[in-house]
Amino acid sequence: MGCLKAIQTGNSVMKRCFFILLFAVAVLSEALGQEFRCNISVSAERIQGANRNLFYTMQSDLYEFINNRRWTEHAYSMEERIECNMFIRLDEQISADEFKGSIQIQVKRPVFNSSYETTLLNIKDNDFQCKYVEFQPLEFNETSNRDNLTNIIAFYAYIILGFDYDSFSREGGTPYFEKAQAIVNNSQNAREKGWRAFESERNRYWLIENIMNRSYSGMRDCYFNYHRMGLDMMADKTEEGRSNIAEAMKSVQQVFRRRPSTYILQIFFDAKSDELVNIFSKSYPDERNRVVAILNEVDPSNGSKYQKIQESESF
Repeated sequence: MGCLKAIQTGNSVMKRCFFILLFAVAVLSEALGQEFRCNISVSAERIQGANRNLFYTMQSDLYEFINNRRWTEHAYSMEERIECNMFIRLDEQISADEFKGSIQIQVKRPVFNSSYETTLLNIKDNDFQCKYVEFQPLEFNETSNRDNLTNIIAFYAYIILGFDYDSFSREGGTPYFEKAQAIVNNSQNAREKGWRAFESERNRYWLIENIMNRSYSGMRDCYFNYHRMGLDMMADKTEEGRSNIAEAMKSVQQVFRRRPSTYILQIFFDAKSDELVNIFSKSYPDERNRVVAILNEVDPSNGSKYQKIQESESF
């Protein structure tokens, strides 16, 4: 009897270890599927008399929604997760559970073989409108606009993924841009603004339209050449990497000459204008002059910044 009891006890322990191991593998698998390390901030200082706890709960729910959801089929390690920030500012309470405001998205990308992180995106969307009921689960459906709050967050999650993949492989972000485009298409009958062409030339509709429009494909080429062939090379081959970034600016110039008001141009320079000054202030005079001429043409609003490139000391 003693031997039998020992065997049964041993089997019980083995079964318990087996299930613990399965659970650990499942948790690890789920963790590897999470793509974002995203900080969410919800501010409602302009809304007087509102329940402050509601906005803390919203912030927590949105954090869980973007960080704990699997957005791709790829496995991400902790070090590979995409660092980003989403700042939501609520300015107006329309009803007990509906709000208006803005959302700003900032995304960082590590540069190969360095401690430097480049700003990949810096987008501000002033058409943020949502309903939120405290403690009600957030729902997202890729085939309908059932919830404008999760649709906006999911749209920008796929935009972030698309640009991140584009920066590592040429047009590698296409599957995620297509998902963002599907959200826009499914939101054409939404009562909230930001999804339709006629509402503005600077909204979610035009962002994804510009990205997917083959007439402006030079911008996607630019993101790849700027990051993978440019910044990622500069630690070991500074001059070659910088030269590739200078060539990438020619793609931007071609898009500008095709349509100067293209929204994606603004998106690019909102993220890159300061960095371009730092890169080309250390360039050769000829290269510096060529790049400044392009920058003054395609981004005249930041002309005073680019003047600093010319004022820097000669190489």
